[in-house]
Amino acid sequence: MVFLVKKFNVTGICVNNKHYMVDISEKLSKITTMIDYGDYFTINKGRQYGKTTTLSLLRKELKSKYIVISISFEGLGSAFETEENFCVSFLEMVQLSLERSKISEEYSSMWLDKNVVNFQSLSRHITKMCKDKKVVLLIDEVDKACNYTNFLNFLGILRKKFLDRNDELDYTFQSVVLAGVHDIKNIKSSMVTKGFYEINYGEGKYNSPWNIAEDFLVDMSFNPKEISTMLVEYEKDHNTGMDITNISKEIYNYTSGYPFLVSKICKIIDERLNKDWTLFGIKTAIKLMLKEPNTLFKDIAKTLENDKDLYNFLYDLVIVGEQKTFSTVNNIIEFGVMYGYLDEVNERPVISNRIFELLLVNYFITKDENDKAKKKINGVLYYEVVSNENFNMELCISKFAEHYKEVFDTNNKKDEEFLKKHGRMVFLTYLKPLLNGKGFYHIESQFTDLRRMYIVVDFNKEQFILELKLWKGESLHQKAYKQLLSYMDSKNSNTGYLLTFDFRKEKNKTPKAEWVEIDGKKIFDVII
Repeated sequence: MVFLVKKFNVTGICVNNKHYMVDISEKLSKITTMIDYGDYFTINKGRQYGKTTTLSLLRKELKSKYIVISISFEGLGSAFETEENFCVSFLEMVQLSLERSKISEEYSSMWLDKNVVNFQSLSRHITKMCKDKKVVLLIDEVDKACNYTNFLNFLGILRKKFLDRNDELDYTFQSVVLAGVHDIKNIKSSMVTKGFYEINYGEGKYNSPWNIAEDFLVDMSFNPKEISTMLVEYEKDHNTGMDITNISKEIYNYTSGYPFLVSKICKIIDERLNKDWTLFGIKTAIKLMLKEPNTLFKDIAKTLENDKDLYNFLYDLVIVGEQKTFSTVNNIIEFGVMYGYLDEVNERPVISNRIFELLLVNYFITKDENDKAKKKINGVLYYEVVSNENFNMELCISKFAEHYKEVFDTNNKKDEEFLKKHGRMVFLTYLKPLLNGKGFYHIESQFTDLRRMYIVVDFNKEQFILELKLWKGESLHQKAYKQLLSYMDSKNSNTGYLLTFDFRKEKNKTPKAEWVEIDGKKIFDVII
């Protein structure tokens, strides 16, 4: 079937002749090499990371030299409840997959065997069907089975047959590829923790039935070059005159190549922004994306609501600026990476992309606004800081300083302790409504620590560079000028804003709000 007009797709599987798609042939080549070698592995990535589309393209890539069985565990909860149900359902899915792939009807029908009612008979049947044949098994949505003991037992069978095959004692699948969010290597310990599995005498909690799996090191995110392959295809159809190289880089700068986010930005620009393929168009698309619900963002909120440890970790990382050491031995960091929220830069955990930073900051602000126990700054009107569609950042910060002094008594120990941890959130809560949907900001998390936080504010076509920091002495304040100037240079900006929270005793404080000029650049320096 040929479609007259291609579209950008953010739901379900992507189809070449229907959707604009990134060329992932290099990724497929690396995965195919693993399969040729006979590896068993899991593609575990965050929600809407292109796993299903990758499996679909992989199936087409492999079909010329392998018998490919491609199935999904989506919607099969009841099939995992008994051993017989699992075996019967598994063989039915295998048979249907082979029918659709146009493998010989005789071979397809042989997979259905009424005598296979337990895992022992299933193992013998797999031996029979794989003898002298190269069969690859692809299973999508394996998360749906992760709370069932029978799935654990199934993995155990695959493990034993894999080991026996390598010892030339059995026949089994050439390769087994599982796709899901969670790392199947940890399934057993997870089931024990949740109470879905009871350890037998002498059995270890962490003995995984999937410890035969090879590490999957293929980067599933899209780099700027890969993003450009999709835009080149689009440009052939629409002739917008976009600068493909710069647009690809800017989309990557905000998304870090997260597939859903890349396609969502492109879809909004194409369908809702009159094909405004400019840097401003990208920022406008991001603002629209963040204002509207989607399944990925809802899933992030749901995860944080159900995991307070992860919630607190991300809050401290993004808002408080706590420096943490990156280690996947830390379960919180492991889950954050697994879900696609965290990445590693210079041995520190950081938010994996700027859009997630924006989303998380907005989420935390909303949660704090609902917490009546936390104080917030009010009292500035929108029209005071916005005139003729221009944002007056100097006035915005000056007004914040005035109201901050009125609302908070920093001689009060309780206020002081609160502000040391949440002062930045107070400012962000103050700033957000003033942007009023026409602007947005993101926190540069890889530069954030307890001493300082960089914030980039975009309002219409203006950009403002802010640093929020704690007072740590005059020498470090002078050093902060140099650090801010360096960051301004990286953003090609001649103007910056430095807001410092000073918690010394009143008599030692030196409140100020003044412009400082250094090397031809200007910094509005405010100490409160």
